[in-house]
Amino acid sequence: MSVQTIVRSGVELDARGIRIGGQPKLLLCASLFYFRLPREEWVARLAQVRASGYTCVDVYLPWNFHETAPGEWSFEGRRDVATFLDLAHAAGLYVIARPGPYICSEWDGGALPAWLGLDPQLRVRQSEPRYLAQVRAWYDQVLPLIAERQYANGGPVIMVQLENELDFFDCADRTGYITALRDQSVGYGITVPMIACAGQGDLTGATGDVAGVVPACNFYPDDDSPHIEGEVRRYAGLLADRGLPLLVTETNRRHRTLRRLLASGASLIAPYLQSSGWNFGYTPSSGNWGAPGNLMSHGYDFGGYVSSTGVERPEFVEAQVLARVIDALGPRLALATSGVPRLDVTADFPTSTSLAALDLDGGGQLLALPNLGTESGTATLDGVTIDVPDDACPLVLLDVPLQQWGADLTLSMASADLVAVATEGGRLALAFSSTVPVTVVLDGLPPLVIPVGTVIEVPGTAVTLVVLPPADAARLTALHADGVTDLAPAQGVGHRTTATDVLSGQRRSGAPAGSAGPVHELPPTLEALGVYRGRGTYTTTADLTGVDELLIVGAADMVDLSIAGQARPTIAGFGATERIDVRDVSGTADVRATVEIWGHANFDDDRLPALRLGGLRGLGTVWTVEAVRDLSALWTVSGDEQWAGQPAPTRTLGGWSSTRVGLPTTYTRVIPGVGDSALHLVGLAEPARVAVDGGEAVTVHPENPWLLLPAGTDRVSVTMPHNPSGPGVQAELLALRPVTGWSCTVEDDAALTEYATAAGSTGTPVELPLALAAGAEAWLDVDLPPSTVGWVIRLEGEQVRATGWAAGECVGRVWLDDPQRPRFSGGDAEILWVPGAWAAAGTRLTLLLRGTAGPVAPALRAIHLEPSL
Repeated sequence: MSVQTIVRSGVELDARGIRIGGQPKLLLCASLFYFRLPREEWVARLAQVRASGYTCVDVYLPWNFHETAPGEWSFEGRRDVATFLDLAHAAGLYVIARPGPYICSEWDGGALPAWLGLDPQLRVRQSEPRYLAQVRAWYDQVLPLIAERQYANGGPVIMVQLENELDFFDCADRTGYITALRDQSVGYGITVPMIACAGQGDLTGATGDVAGVVPACNFYPDDDSPHIEGEVRRYAGLLADRGLPLLVTETNRRHRTLRRLLASGASLIAPYLQSSGWNFGYTPSSGNWGAPGNLMSHGYDFGGYVSSTGVERPEFVEAQVLARVIDALGPRLALATSGVPRLDVTADFPTSTSLAALDLDGGGQLLALPNLGTESGTATLDGVTIDVPDDACPLVLLDVPLQQWGADLTLSMASADLVAVATEGGRLALAFSSTVPVTVVLDGLPPLVIPVGTVIEVPGTAVTLVVLPPADAARLTALHADGVTDLAPAQGVGHRTTATDVLSGQRRSGAPAGSAGPVHELPPTLEALGVYRGRGTYTTTADLTGVDELLIVGAADMVDLSIAGQARPTIAGFGATERIDVRDVSGTADVRATVEIWGHANFDDDRLPALRLGGLRGLGTVWTVEAVRDLSALWTVSGDEQWAGQPAPTRTLGGWSSTRVGLPTTYTRVIPGVGDSALHLVGLAEPARVAVDGGEAVTVHPENPWLLLPAGTDRVSVTMPHNPSGPGVQAELLALRPVTGWSCTVEDDAALTEYATAAGSTGTPVELPLALAAGAEAWLDVDLPPSTVGWVIRLEGEQVRATGWAAGECVGRVWLDDPQRPRFSGGDAEILWVPGAWAAAGTRLTLLLRGTAGPVAPALRAIHLEPSL
């Protein structure tokens, strides 16, 4: 591809890197999301990022956070993204705006509105008219306010990302889809570079190779891998061939790894998620990080340098030191090009298999020397031995001319980070940061080994060398040419609220009045009833005479089922088919199911129904099982890649024996006279393709080895890779009859929040522990003591799910000690958080508690309050 330069309103990208306003820039970028923070904390969190030395933030703008219902838009309060962008600008930060339409971000539905799934003709993330019309409505709201805040207009926005990791998704026409997004963006006045990130390195899959859309890369390597540099340099080279820089739009948070990316040629380094946040309300997603399903916790925290409650971690200092290296080298580093290490390097510690180096603009080289071990060691560079700390990656300087800084010398070697330079009166001071002694070689003079905390003057020169520990380097405000350093005061702990326990509250006597609708033959999805976040309660009566089992197909997310007044353990299977034993019930019985939405999928995984992007929520379909028939025998064998001939041999399912291991084998069975039924592949260990009556095959997965068969099915074919060592597969056919006549009462998140935060319904004082019956609910109001730093709230108990509200916001949900609880990811799933801005004058915490059926009786035993900072 020919070399190209992309210039958009003062932001220039080429193979040498990024220029903003004509100035070369190497950008450290922290994700910071307004929608995961109280509005009252925006200024402080932005200032925190700037204090870390990072100069840019990337900001998702979630579509379904702003379009709260079809055609209903909100950009006020915590949704006032325009003000957030203005505050970022005031803090001195650039912004990469990421309006999607799909953002992933472990956010409910990846930010795609849940109601899109109600239109069977609408196909999300495709070049499809219905979907693109919906996207245009979103862009019509959001792109003008981004365009107004572009760099050329005096604002902070320097890039706009279209879509997100499209190379993970099965998009039929990538070029058409990205072209449509690009054209819409241009039409709304976007002139800064438009980028599209590749989640797994497929540049074409992410961008469709659309002109004017710059590929960016997301890297999530093993931090201890010795092979990171080789992979990153490959992509840096591929992009340089296109005349473009390497933009790393997402990566790990560890600064040892970030240094390796920098030396491998990245011009933008945006670790995800450096500055954490909180998923307020019903906004976390369900995802595929478990086995396979999981839920995202409300504390959205992957261990970045700022916690979800605002606490700075040790990596914050690492950020400040790396930022000082970038500042000290300035354009020399921003315009550097990938090079080959100019010295032979040996080390007594594990390190990269392919060390990365940058040839600095104006001469010299920067070499990243990672110590991937847990002990400090030494390295030898052309005969000079240097100390290298454990778990570190010093940025070694080689052959750097010092004339630019007023000294007619060459820095032949410096074994640690250069964090500051000062010139005055013909003198030059160089400050380095390290935890071990630093080796410096000037103009071929004998090596100087300088202990940490030492200032020395190099004999025969006008050069002073200073070595600071990282904590002091992070606090450096000025370096003087005589080696004197000015340090900012160390941060004090400040006032800390005392931890305490709350052991009493007011139990409300009422409950919210849900919205009831007409009777439905089959249970509708909650989205079809206008509930995009919230819950619904389904009720009916069923004749269970002679019925041993119910089959529930597609139930999600959390289903609390009660049959004949008896609560059953919560179903939390992400839509997997569930068998319910009802042999203890006879005759006509009331069936009641409360279904809570805990998050639409943010990814696309067809192993379970609720993990599909755009998948809907609700009870699914309930069937009585009328009969069970063994179908394990009498399957005929065929398949072009096996040697089975005609007439077709008859075997058990999976019973064909062949040396053609791993090649597909097709088993077919006639099933005459079938009504509504379900095929169950018992013991399925790997995905199989199943076709009904010669139609298009679908994939059946071990996580949900079921397939509904329509009435009149005559023949089923199952295709599996031949595996003579695999477990056997059996087949069952379940004859089904639908359970009908459902009523549904719904409560969306707005209705629940309104009830929870309403002032004063009459309550009864209660002391903890509070016992609950399985399937029962209680609303509990608790007064929180004032706290300027806020409260982290831990609930103690078992077999209880709790939703909490404070200061007019839902602060999250927790699930206490229940074997049915699925896996959670992304942070501490055991806590709620009430920020200091909401707790300073004291506030009321309202809890909706629900007892769940399980091995012990449900109870909330205690509420523990810990200060946020």
